[in-house]
Amino acid sequence: MLTRIDFSKLSLMDALDLAELIEVEAYERYTLFAKQIGPGYSDNAGSFFATMAENEKRHGDQLAERRGALFGNKAPNVKLDDIFDVEAPDVGAPRWNMSQLQACQVALSSEKKAFAFYDMALPGVKNPDVKELFEELRDEEAEHIRMIEEVVAKLPPSAAIELQDEDETS
Repeated sequence: MLTRIDFSKLSLMDALDLAELIEVEAYERYTLFAKQIGPGYSDNAGSFFATMAENEKRHGDQLAERRGALFGNKAPNVKLDDIFDVEAPDVGAPRWNMSQLQACQVALSSEKKAFAFYDMALPGVKNPDVKELFEELRDEEAEHIRMIEEVVAKLPPSAAIELQDEDETS
């Protein structure tokens, strides 16, 4: 998790832009994973990553809408280059044969990483509106962690099985 942001100087607009970019980065990474693994059937790792991409996009869109309502089209000061791997899953995480359980574990790790980011940033935040936003975002990440843990708890035993190469099964 890397960021070039001085949290003590963040305005609310900058914080909303940062939060949106974090979601964009995660969306792009999950989309990449879904394409790399392929859609397969409804309960495989690729499909799970596609669902996570949709969730990240929806959250990013909500943040963008909120930012637009408050600040209109004012140019952002924060850029995607200012962050790296805040919530996005690790680039090397997917494997073509990974199980649905392993995909859930990748997502769970990413949500925990995002929670830790907001939690660690809070002490450095001086602006009360930014502090309130980061607390809200940290709490949302905690909810995402809980939701993924619930998905994992409901997975059938077969969700832990990695796909086999056709050469290995013959």
